[in-house]
Amino acid sequence: MGTWGTGPFDSDLAADFVDELEGLTHQQVIDMLERAFQRVTDSGERVDGGDGAEAVAAGALVASTLPDSPIMIDPDDGPSQPLPQLPASLRASARLALDRVLQDGSEMATGWVDSADARQWHQEVQQILQALETPTITNRDRFTEVVPEPDFRQRMYAALSSTPTWRCSMFTSTDSTRPGLGAR
Repeated sequence: MGTWGTGPFDSDLAADFVDELEGLTHQQVIDMLERAFQRVTDSGERVDGGDGAEAVAAGALVASTLPDSPIMIDPDDGPSQPLPQLPASLRASARLALDRVLQDGSEMATGWVDSADARQWHQEVQQILQALETPTITNRDRFTEVVPEPDFRQRMYAALSSTPTWRCSMFTSTDSTRPGLGAR
């Protein structure tokens, strides 16, 4: 395995991982990213260096898709096509995997010859992890508080109390047109 730097794509394994994303359908890309994280989270006490390199690259890719993310992928390092919209569960999987990659049982965390490189790599993975942990604000989160009209509760209570409610019973029914349901 060739490693030429401390960045998430600075190894042959990470570059090969990104190359494997080319030509895949959106669902296949999502599945491949999930598998990269799962190999790390499902590993025993020891995290293989190759699996760790792929998980870090995948984590950087996921983090780069988040709104206002500080993680930018150099076009020469990332996939040629934009990534699809990724499910939120992938973000959580990435965080779990990167936490494991940073632990002592990980070849990626302990395999550096130069301690300065090890510190730099650790900082870069921490930055990816931080980007994955930062809450994003979506349009759904940007809302205006709706204050009900002053008599809203009274009108709702009146409407609900005049409407028959239904209870579910598997054995009895007082309404022959709706088996299992009866008016209260």
